[in-house]
Amino acid sequence: MAETTQGTGTRAGFVALIGEPNAGKSTLLNRMVGAKVSIVTHKVQTTRARIRGIAMEGRAQIVFVDTPGLFRPRRRLDRAMVAAAWGGAADADIVVLLIEAHRGLTEGVRAILEALGGKLPEKTRVALAINKIDRVKAEALLALAQEMNAAHPFEKTFMISAERGHGVEDLKRWLAAELPEGPWFYPEDQIADLPLRMIAAEITREKLTLRLHEELPYQLTVESEHWQERDDGSARIDQVIYVMRDGHKGIVLGKGGETIKAVGREARAEIADFLGRPVHLFLQVKVRENWQEERERYSGMGLEFRDGD
Repeated sequence: MAETTQGTGTRAGFVALIGEPNAGKSTLLNRMVGAKVSIVTHKVQTTRARIRGIAMEGRAQIVFVDTPGLFRPRRRLDRAMVAAAWGGAADADIVVLLIEAHRGLTEGVRAILEALGGKLPEKTRVALAINKIDRVKAEALLALAQEMNAAHPFEKTFMISAERGHGVEDLKRWLAAELPEGPWFYPEDQIADLPLRMIAAEITREKLTLRLHEELPYQLTVESEHWQERDDGSARIDQVIYVMRDGHKGIVLGKGGETIKAVGREARAEIADFLGRPVHLFLQVKVRENWQEERERYSGMGLEFRDGD
């Protein structure tokens, strides 16, 4: 990516958000950037690729790497997601560990703390953000902050609510001030470096995830197969929803096609809002039993196809 802004007094750098699944990383990313660039659901493990959201704070450009949640991997897709998370953190100038205030120092958080030394380069700067502070009392928050800082020497601790915005500006200002001096990496008005095809596919996958609840948690993926820019300024997008079994296809379609029609309406509206122009969205469902074992599906999600643990 070409450097776009020289000038004095500018700062730019990469900030990785890490934590357990569902800790609020995507919500925090979207709050920082001021636009929706990362899929947000109440399910865990919904962020698959390292999504970069770009935020401006004064003369600083903060490039956020929103990583998949860190958890104990079981399948190939799990291993690829965890590898992407640690890879994003290792490449960052500053790492922010996000934990949930009401869950505290869980086994998963302990495992992340133990891995920090081995997975990240020496002298990596790590800050702590305790999220969802509205769920616990002040005394419990202070006790958790002390416990976490005893377990790892964090540079700074922030108390935030990513959903409500409390404390987020303080975190953003601190990150901006701590990034290296240098030119910006991206144009000032750019908010993400994911291809539009992938962002559009993520939006559709989010709508499917929210509507299908527990029926198909991680057994589908969405790809933007064709993208046509039309003369009238609109875009035609053809997407394929891959599922693993014939029975899953029926669930996605719904009775009389009701489910996929509703998903299409919701996804089209959000994609059009994101692009700022009309969108014609066409969805198709295909059965692909072993999509989680196909190398090309991983490259489409920005993940590395991994053979072993």
